[in-house]
Amino acid sequence: MDNLISIVIPAFDEENRLNVTVRKILDYIKENNLNAELIVVDDGSSDRTKEVAEAEFKNFPEIACKVIRYEKNRGKGYAVRIGLMQSKGSIAIFSDADLSTPIEEMPKLIEPIKKGEFDVTFGSRALDRSLIGIHQPWRREQGGKIFNLFVRLITGLPFWDTQCGFKAFNMIKFRPLLDLMTIERFGFDVEFLYVAYHNGLRLKEIPVRWNHDERTKVNVFRDSRRMLKEVIQIKRNAKLGLYNGKKV
Repeated sequence: MDNLISIVIPAFDEENRLNVTVRKILDYIKENNLNAELIVVDDGSSDRTKEVAEAEFKNFPEIACKVIRYEKNRGKGYAVRIGLMQSKGSIAIFSDADLSTPIEEMPKLIEPIKKGEFDVTFGSRALDRSLIGIHQPWRREQGGKIFNLFVRLITGLPFWDTQCGFKAFNMIKFRPLLDLMTIERFGFDVEFLYVAYHNGLRLKEIPVRWNHDERTKVNVFRDSRRMLKEVIQIKRNAKLGLYNGKKV
């Protein structure tokens, strides 16, 4: 739909904070009179994530909202992909459920796509660290820097922060590429950017405000190893030609 913006929130066992997140997003949409829809993807939660979101939706009946739920936890990457596939907007953005990047930063990513300057825009903590309010613990922050160095070396992507959970897409160009994605968990961010870059889309890394949430579900030791394996798999997939999509 022309000029519609789709906002996708992947959520797994988020009943304790999702109501605040949903309310902030819907307040922002209402106060700025945006033509937008909100899609929460319940990634097989074992708690009341779906019910909490739907209860908050009722306070904003004028805004299109829905929860997509499936029973088995598949991973954040799968959840984001499903949300994007079912989005109706010509531009879509996904944000982490903790709103580590405030929703007020959305125009930084949306406007360059609206103007036709870029096809994929994504938030970065690395380009201007003065925008970070609450930093991650030192060990976690250093681990992130090392991981992104490996991403650059293995994939050749010229970006400094692939993992910030705040990314926007020109869906006319990005939607045909969704079927090429294979990574279902935390390494999906790299795959999204790699596939877009590989297929000639115009990407832009943009500094955004960001605050660490100590309730993050990413385990720096367990998940860093998994993500590194997934980055290597991405490079292998590329060599096999699995990311060769149709030019749009």
